Amino acid sequence: MGLRRYEDLPQGLRHPEVKEYYDLLAKKQGQLAVKRAFDVCMAAIMLVFLALPMGVIAVLIAMDSPGGVFFRQKRITTYGKVFRIHKFRTMCKDADKKGSAVTVSGDARVTKIGAFLRKYRLDELPQLIDVLAGDMSFVGTRPEVPEYVKKYTKEMRATLLLPAGITSEASIAYKDEAELLDGAEDTDAVYIQQILPAKMEYNLKAIREFSLWNDAKTMVRTVLEVLR
Repeated sequence: MGLRRYEDLPQGLRHPEVKEYYDLLAKKQGQLAVKRAFDVCMAAIMLVFLALPMGVIAVLIAMDSPGGVFFRQKRITTYGKVFRIHKFRTMCKDADKKGSAVTVSGDARVTKIGAFLRKYRLDELPQLIDVLAGDMSFVGTRPEVPEYVKKYTKEMRATLLLPAGITSEASIAYKDEAELLDGAEDTDAVYIQQILPAKMEYNLKAIREFSLWNDAKTMVRTVLEVLR
């Protein structure tokens, strides 16, 4: 899955601030093709081997609280495409209607089994489906909800040149994001004004320095952080 021609990008991405990143990625089309091939093969293999554990998790979620097994929410990926992410539900039913789009420490909406899944990032296993569909990659900027993407600066939009990711250096650095938001009177405002820009520094750096080797290091670092 290579880059579109610059002339074919959505109008919102055709800015000098984005062009700088586009030109860097355009020189790495071969690595981007290998990245996509790896994503497809690895996601397919993992879905086969994790089918049983994911089935067990689904049953535990259903037994723990009323509501569906999956959490489906609109997120933004490549070129501003809207997709509905696959995650195991870790909150009470209709949690998105009962609070912010971000989670704080001790969030009352998180279920008992949900807290465990979040701790070990097991709630993100269904995103393997999104990787196969081409909406996500193993490594890339975490997909935000449309309301937050509207707050992107022109430079931040460069992150939409590539598929959203399951993990990233920003995800590792801000693994305790919920604790950072704890106590904030307006969690959305704090996230948009403080945390999002800081995370984007990591994301934009990852694009400037994109390589398969750096992706591999991020995946290894993610596994080590989860195990810790």
